[in-house]
Amino acid sequence: MRVLIQRVSHASVVVADQTTGQIEAGLLLLVGVTHDDTESDIQFLVNKIGNLRIFDDANGVMNLSLCDVGGDVLAVSQFTLYASCKKGNRPSWSAAAPGQISQPIFEQFVDALSKKINRPVATGQFGAEMKVSLCNHGPVTIWLDSKQSDS
Repeated sequence: MRVLIQRVSHASVVVADQTTGQIEAGLLLLVGVTHDDTESDIQFLVNKIGNLRIFDDANGVMNLSLCDVGGDVLAVSQFTLYASCKKGNRPSWSAAAPGQISQPIFEQFVDALSKKINRPVATGQFGAEMKVSLCNHGPVTIWLDSKQSDS
């Protein structure tokens, strides 16, 4: 699994002119699923995201986690995180899991993260064309991949 994390002042997602999810200060998560992702990938990312110290403490130092600050989360499924641009100019999506695999994993991820942070996680609409708006605070943007040891 891959997650692009953005610390935000606020974020929202709109599908067909309807807001499906919106948050105030917290994290916008763009989430990609590949063919061999499992529960261990979900748990790794949930624990890392919940405990990642990327929020400012009283001294303005990034020393607090999402769990510490009680921040909101908006999670948006995004298969394009698995784009391969090695050949030609048209990305290949073959590393992205199809919907019948990725949707249940994405939903398990959202449920597990909700339990970790003790609050609901807002989402977009799986498989829909979405318009995501955000105000990146910092800016802080972090890439996590459950298969890479340096994440």
